[in-house]
Amino acid sequence: MSEPFDAVDVIAAKRDRQELSDAQIDWVIDAYTRGAVAEEQMSALAMAIYLNGMSQGEIARWTDAMIRSGERLDFSGLSRPTSDKHSTGGVGDKITLPLAPLVAACGVAVPQLSGRGLGHTGGTLDKLEAIPGWRASLSNDEMMRQLEDVGAVICAAGAGLAPADKKLYALRDVTGTVSCVPLIASSIMSKKIAEGTGSLVLDVKVGSGAFMKDLDGARELASTMVRLGKDAGVHTVALLTNMQTPLGLTVGNALEVRESVEVLAGGGPPDVVELTVALAREMVAGAGVSGVDPADVLASGRGMDAWRRMIQAQGGDPDAGLPVAKESHTVLAPADGVLVQLDALAVGVASWRLGAGRARKEDPVQAGAGIELHAKPGAVVQGGEPLMTLHTDEPERFARALEALEGGYLIAPEGSRPDLMPIVVERLA
Repeated sequence: MSEPFDAVDVIAAKRDRQELSDAQIDWVIDAYTRGAVAEEQMSALAMAIYLNGMSQGEIARWTDAMIRSGERLDFSGLSRPTSDKHSTGGVGDKITLPLAPLVAACGVAVPQLSGRGLGHTGGTLDKLEAIPGWRASLSNDEMMRQLEDVGAVICAAGAGLAPADKKLYALRDVTGTVSCVPLIASSIMSKKIAEGTGSLVLDVKVGSGAFMKDLDGARELASTMVRLGKDAGVHTVALLTNMQTPLGLTVGNALEVRESVEVLAGGGPPDVVELTVALAREMVAGAGVSGVDPADVLASGRGMDAWRRMIQAQGGDPDAGLPVAKESHTVLAPADGVLVQLDALAVGVASWRLGAGRARKEDPVQAGAGIELHAKPGAVVQGGEPLMTLHTDEPERFARALEALEGGYLIAPEGSRPDLMPIVVERLA
């Protein structure tokens, strides 16, 4: 069939800093999805967008075209309102695990379509697959049933949701066009809007372990996504949250599951509890449920009950022992003093090199690999005391992980104070 546009003309328009028309955007997304626009042409267009940006109108239309490339889920038949959370990814970010069952226990359905880790940021599905028997792939019918019965589901997105994004994401990954606000915002929001949730809370990380290293970039991404959500009729709020230092005391798959269960049992690290409760309050309010405080629900143990039911519904055994790595290596504090810095990126890369993450989408991950932190910034440490323990099945991985940690932590004389960002830095609505 003859095409209404020529890909070269669309590329040239964006190269020359022109605004693409709605018709051009609709055509290019559709034609790329069906293979009429070649990979090298889409690569050129992605780079032109990366270099020259997009207007808010272009971003909104691009997002809408990606949504229309596939199916849309409809949760209107459920007996309770829906709310979802998306995190832009970080180190030790296990928040989805305690959050989904906690919000479900507050009377809100949580359809949490999650992904796998790539590079130094962990993936929710990889973490949950450390639980014996648990499965990530559910049909739409299974997902609907579980949302009605349990109230929460964490699973892989089906191939039918925003297929244009799936194709474009893989392309951006290999063409140096990942860190581009219009392309990140449209990628995230096309999936979340197609998913059909009524309310959405965005956890936009900021700091060394995040995609957005500085506050201005994080703010731009968050406000772009909030506007896209609102334009699509989804109640959308964003929290900018701290990713200078890892979240919690564990980084890795099984290690993070264990810590998540501790949070649901009423313990766990204070930063993980604080962020879980803050996001839960936003999700519950966004869904229009009042008179319920997630902090009280967490303390009552009802979140833990929902967790057990959620894991069992997907074939997992909530009582099974979690995998433990075969080898460990302890990093000791070099001197007495105060730990004033623990860089999230350094810890994330070290954990990845231990086998907790993957370099390519098809790589396997080790369930037991990762890092346990024995101190967080602000802690007084003694020389020779354990700072962190590294875990892996393959001891030859320790050397490269230790290289990643060089310069990644700083111990200052006693009395020093770390320059700490709060957990929740800002709220955008």
